[in-house]
Amino acid sequence: MKLSVPGRVTATAVVATVSLLAGGSIAGAAPAGQPAVAAAPDIPVANVKAHLTQLQSIATANGGNRAHGRAGYKASLDYVKAKLDAAGFTTTVHQFTSSGRTGYNLIADWPGGDTSQVVMSGSHLDSVTAGAGINDNGSGSAAVLETALAVSRAGYHPTKHLRFAWWGAEELGLVGSRYYVNRLSTTDRSRISGYLNFDMIGSPNPGYFVYDDDPAIEKTFKTYYAGLGVPTEIETEGDGRSDHAPFKNAGVPVGGLFSGADYVKTAAQAAKWGGTAGLAFDRCYHSSCDTTANINDTALDRNSDAVAYAVWELSQ
Repeated sequence: MKLSVPGRVTATAVVATVSLLAGGSIAGAAPAGQPAVAAAPDIPVANVKAHLTQLQSIATANGGNRAHGRAGYKASLDYVKAKLDAAGFTTTVHQFTSSGRTGYNLIADWPGGDTSQVVMSGSHLDSVTAGAGINDNGSGSAAVLETALAVSRAGYHPTKHLRFAWWGAEELGLVGSRYYVNRLSTTDRSRISGYLNFDMIGSPNPGYFVYDDDPAIEKTFKTYYAGLGVPTEIETEGDGRSDHAPFKNAGVPVGGLFSGADYVKTAAQAAKWGGTAGLAFDRCYHSSCDTTANINDTALDRNSDAVAYAVWELSQ
């Protein structure tokens, strides 16, 4: 998640040599009374953590970070792309320039489904230069990747079209996602029924926060957590500070999950979620200690399953 600082870095985007894929249009679950076609699979947290281990290794081998324009970011993108290509996705890399460095977005489309109704899930793949960015935002990136791989393993054939995205240069001001949205035609934007954003979902002192932007998407996540008996709160810390913002500003229905950054957990929140009151949800936010040791496995597991639940529910 980017810092909430006015006038952060602005980017000069250079038109990529590859064309943008068409977008899509839906925002709700199946109509009342209509049985679900397929149930979402459980996402193995061990698989998600294995991706985090790989991202940590990439950072360690490349100066300790996976930041925009650095070798660690490109290696992270190559890792995710290779997994998706092997699983049968159609992948596209979009290239842009920000702060004098080359950045990349990765878009992955699952074959089939109605391309006039696209359910899109995304996360930013870059870290800050200070560290490996394993919670921010390896956690969201790994959960979205494993959900995409679960789609392939299940041979899932949704009614709607599924698209997944990993954004570059989020930490410089949502550069990659803004680049993507700004280059969609009005028609392509209208085809995106919903964009689901996952930024920091494994915080070590976690909260369970749900975006309150699109009512249907919000209800989907709340239904999932109600089934677990886990209370949620409306997400406010990251409002406008992550990659859902360009989509929302373009009129696309958005939603997502968040487990907290540098805000401090209250006594009331600790009473209902556990953890430690008076400490930040993530004390390693934007720091060198944001490593694989900076992840709460329970939060990562629950939120990864919630990603898959929403993808399945909203695409049928």
